[in-house]
Amino acid sequence: MSQFKTIIFDLGGVLIDWNPEYVFLKEFRGNREKMDWFLNEICAWEWNMNQDAGYPLAQATEDRVAMFPEYEELIRMYYGRWEEMLGYTHEDTLEILESVVQNPNYKVYALTNWSGETFPVALQKFPWLQWFEGILVSGDEGMRKPHKEIYELMLHRYNINPQETIFIDDSLKNVEGSEAVGIKGIHFVNASSLKKELIALGVAL
Repeated sequence: MSQFKTIIFDLGGVLIDWNPEYVFLKEFRGNREKMDWFLNEICAWEWNMNQDAGYPLAQATEDRVAMFPEYEELIRMYYGRWEEMLGYTHEDTLEILESVVQNPNYKVYALTNWSGETFPVALQKFPWLQWFEGILVSGDEGMRKPHKEIYELMLHRYNINPQETIFIDDSLKNVEGSEAVGIKGIHFVNASSLKKELIALGVAL
């Protein structure tokens, strides 16, 4: 019998495909270099992560437009067309999720860096999100991974023992954040390697 009784999944990059490219590659007429520059310099990842910690989308948009007025139309597309960036389910990872959810020996949760304003769109699009016993959304809590506080909140809210818990995330920093509070972390690369790592830890799949 495995020592692990709780499994926590990240969502974006592990179970859900999300990519601004779905909007902006078309807007830049297939010019990936220009698109990458825009997403690195104007609507940068660090800026988006601020909204994952609860900063209002409308205010974030106005802040950016004020900084880069020449890119106003494109900046407004970032959240204005956010739903188009929401892609498909990673079906191979979903199979793993389904396997552990159906096993009464495990409690299964999700911990995601996600704006509280856009997460309801995901809930509508992906019915399998109802499988989790609980989902902690960073934007609703005003904190995000990899900061220690969000993992501690997760443990406290759902009465989770960290020594009996596995956390899966495609960000190495987020995995390291979980391990800092005593949770066993798995850095997600693909479903095949995840399955092997879970089996090696004694998880029944």
